[in-house]
Amino acid sequence: ENGVRGLVPLGTTGESPTISEDERKRIIETVISEAKKVLVIPGTGTNSTEKTIKHSKQAEELGASAVLIVSPYYNKPTQEGLYKHFKAVNDAISIPIIVYNIQGRTGVNIETPTLARIAQLENVVAVKEASGSIAQMMDVIDQLPEFTVLSGDDNMTLPLMAVGGRGVISVVSNLLPRLVSEMVQFALQADFDSARELHYKLMPIFKGAFIETNPIPIKTAMRMSGMPAGHCRLPLCDMQPQNEEKLKAILKNYQQLKIIA
Repeated sequence: ENGVRGLVPLGTTGESPTISEDERKRIIETVISEAKKVLVIPGTGTNSTEKTIKHSKQAEELGASAVLIVSPYYNKPTQEGLYKHFKAVNDAISIPIIVYNIQGRTGVNIETPTLARIAQLENVVAVKEASGSIAQMMDVIDQLPEFTVLSGDDNMTLPLMAVGGRGVISVVSNLLPRLVSEMVQFALQADFDSARELHYKLMPIFKGAFIETNPIPIKTAMRMSGMPAGHCRLPLCDMQPQNEEKLKAILKNYQQLKIIA
């Protein structure tokens, strides 16, 4: 209802590393059954190629529109290993794949030449870019002009779209879907004055959503706003009291604007 075009269950914000196999199936089935008119793109990436294939096949069988596959974390594959990982998943399924590059959580950056190879795989259609480097993102857009580059960092969405990015897989849209959607739509229409106005309106919560490890702050903000977000699972824990107070102060501005309850 607020302009979101797709839902991404079982991503970082969905705490996918702590989800059981039974829960995984139930979550995908529930989101698909409720999300009648939008894309459903479950996160299926792990640090095991075999397990990633298994999760991706399950998502395809359950009717997912596409899958989001984070680069393998902890085991730190080489660039060749990254390519072979994505190729193995590509060859095992027939639905679209969005590559997720987030070096801060995985320990390895998907370098642009490697992404260019991965982008040639039949089912790979986009990258969620959260490398933190606008220079790298511009290289990708410059070298792969037909490839869809999405922001994986709310703070970087507008700068990325100004140089050719096509949207965002967002954390803050869980709380403020309409504002994030409108900002993206303005940017897609090249109305950067309107997009910039919303960007700066959203800046405090863009920052606040990362004062502790995601998804601790966004789930806390959602609970504060009356949304049934629940608490995080260990090893993630509740927000530190001093940060909770900072988050409350940020949310007051949006409540006064009647953007959230």
